[in-house]
Amino acid sequence: MARPFRFAVQSFSAPDAVTWRERARRAEALGYSTLHLADHFLGPGPALAATHHPLQELAAVPAMAVAAEATTTLRVGCRVFCNDYRHPVLLAKEAATLDLLSEGRLELGLGAGWLRAEYEAAGMRFDPAGLRIERLAESVSLLKALFADAPVEHAGDHYRVSGFRGAPRPRQRPHPPLMIGGGGRRVLELAAREADIVSLNFDNRAGVLGPDGVGRSTAERTAAKIRWVREAAGARFSALELEIGAYFTFVTDAPGPIAAGMGKAFGLSADEMMRHPHALFGSCDALCEELARRREQYGISYVTVSDLVFDAFAPVVARLAGT
Repeated sequence: MARPFRFAVQSFSAPDAVTWRERARRAEALGYSTLHLADHFLGPGPALAATHHPLQELAAVPAMAVAAEATTTLRVGCRVFCNDYRHPVLLAKEAATLDLLSEGRLELGLGAGWLRAEYEAAGMRFDPAGLRIERLAESVSLLKALFADAPVEHAGDHYRVSGFRGAPRPRQRPHPPLMIGGGGRRVLELAAREADIVSLNFDNRAGVLGPDGVGRSTAERTAAKIRWVREAAGARFSALELEIGAYFTFVTDAPGPIAAGMGKAFGLSADEMMRHPHALFGSCDALCEELARRREQYGISYVTVSDLVFDAFAPVVARLAGT
């Protein structure tokens, strides 16, 4: 049986506190399940420009706290925390506090980190992907231990922690839903084994946003990613929730020219762009049909759209959320 649809908004900017609270309340009123932020700290300048990534104005943790305080049912999350930016002991403390004070509305998203220029701008070493994913895997294990009730004794290759219990206890037990995101095989296999939510992203091995990552995330490539997840998850696959970011979403009665133009920019045909799992082009009716088709094909039931389109996309949410 297919999982019910749910939808999230991912927000990158807010000029002031009033606007941010209003955005959270608006997302809740429109039926979105979750408000996500990203975890990037670069301000405007040549380092950010080189990444082709949008500016993330707000720091994730305080913004999530304010959004939770401004709403009553909206879940909050970061899609996704970069593991290398925080020691897991610190992240566990912040996550448990957020979950406790929001009365169990946190979704904890984790990733291995990928934006090379951000590491370099902050003077951080950008290790090979395999090493970053190893650290992430160890961090996941440590986080779960810190959310449990027993004293933590952990001596791994990357972290050493001993002599205390994690505190506070998160409201959701055994821990907040864990989302692990990425686009490469190793990180998706980790997500399949350890996460509650598998977040499908571009394969950003180039360290920047661009045609390479988009091209490695086509319909055919996404089908392969689902196979990796299914094989690695084994018997737990049916319990996983599959999420994807629909980064290129256009609610329109004339999708053809837009898809063709975007496809040309990324080296894809118009048809490839129309079928791209990270893109949605069409009217409300067409988008509902396409999302139902993708759920049937891939098992994806959790879709995140940008706050730039969350009002335009709201009729889709109204029709499909919970079905």
